[in-house]
Amino acid sequence: MTDVLFTIGENPPPRLDKALARNVPERAISRSRLSRMIAEGAVEVNGVVVTDQKARVQAGDDIVIHLPEAVESHMLPEDIPLEVLFEDDDLIVVNKPAGMVVHPAPGTPSGTLVNALLAHCGENLSGVGGMKRPGIVHRIDKDTSGLLVVAKSDAAHQGLADQFLDHSIERLYTAVCFGVPSAGDPRLMGLAGTSFEAGNQLKITTQLARHKTDRQRQAVVLQNGKHAVTRVRVMQELAGGVAAVVECKLETGRTHQIRVHMSYAGHALLGDQTYSRKRKLAGAHTEQVAAFPRQALHAGLLGFKHPITGGALRFTSPLPADIQELIDLLSA
Repeated sequence: MTDVLFTIGENPPPRLDKALARNVPERAISRSRLSRMIAEGAVEVNGVVVTDQKARVQAGDDIVIHLPEAVESHMLPEDIPLEVLFEDDDLIVVNKPAGMVVHPAPGTPSGTLVNALLAHCGENLSGVGGMKRPGIVHRIDKDTSGLLVVAKSDAAHQGLADQFLDHSIERLYTAVCFGVPSAGDPRLMGLAGTSFEAGNQLKITTQLARHKTDRQRQAVVLQNGKHAVTRVRVMQELAGGVAAVVECKLETGRTHQIRVHMSYAGHALLGDQTYSRKRKLAGAHTEQVAAFPRQALHAGLLGFKHPITGGALRFTSPLPADIQELIDLLSA
C-alpha cells in the first residue's frame, strides 16, 4: 500500500473525482480508477474518508489516496505478430484482426492482444488499472477488426482514459447491415430513441444494460442503463436495397453498442450471430451471406490527442479482405 498525499490547487473542478484527476501528482491515475477508489473508501479529504465522487472540494484541502501496489500480471507474453501503425514511449496503435480477443478471460486465457503486447512491449505497458503492464484503455469485440490504442506509460493511460470519458476520441466504424436506414421509414421515425439529422444521418440515443436472461448480450432499456449514442450514415446501398454499407460514429463506447443499436433499429449487422436473430438476406447470394463467419464490423478510424505531447493523431485502417469481398459480392 502506498499513500499519495497532495493538496487541491486553486479553482478546483466542482467534483471530487475531477479535482483529484487534475491534481494527483506524478503517479498518474485515471479518473475512472479514481472513481472506483473513492467508492471503495480509499480517499480521505482533510482526514475524513469520502465515498461520493461528486463531493465538492476546495482549494487547500488535503488529500490522501491509499493506493495499492500494482499486482504482478498472471498473463504471459506470446510471440504473436502485431500490425503496428504507431508507437512511441507512451502509447502504441495497432490494427487488431478479427478473431483476436483483446484481453485474457476464463474462456480465452491466451492468444490475446494483451499476450502479444506483453511480448512486443516487454515491461513498457501501464499499470494504471491496478495490475502491472496490461495497458488496455478500450476494447473492441473479438470478431470486430480494426484500430486500438494501448497505453505504455501510466500518464498516457490517464490522459487517454480521460479522453474516452469525455467522448473527445474520434471513432468511426464501417459496417454492413440488413436493409437501408432511411428517414422515410415510418417504423424508424416512431421508434423511441431514434431520430434523423441533416444528410439523412440516423441518430440512436438509448440506455444499454446487460440482457435480463442472456448475460452474454446487451439490451436497450428504458431506465437504469448506461447512456449510449450512435450516429449512422449510409455509404452505399447493396443488392437493390436489401443491405447497405454504413458508417457508424460512436459518441459513447458501450459494450456491443453498434451491434445492439443497429439491431434495435431493425438493421442488424450481417454475420452477427448474437443480435441478427438468425435473419437471412433476401434474394441472390443468400447462402454466401449466411456463411459469413462474423459481424461485418470494422473500426476503421481512430483519432485523439497525444496524451503527453498534445499533438493530434489520426489513424485509418482499410477494410479487411473478408468485408470487402462481402461488399463486392452484394454489389455485383
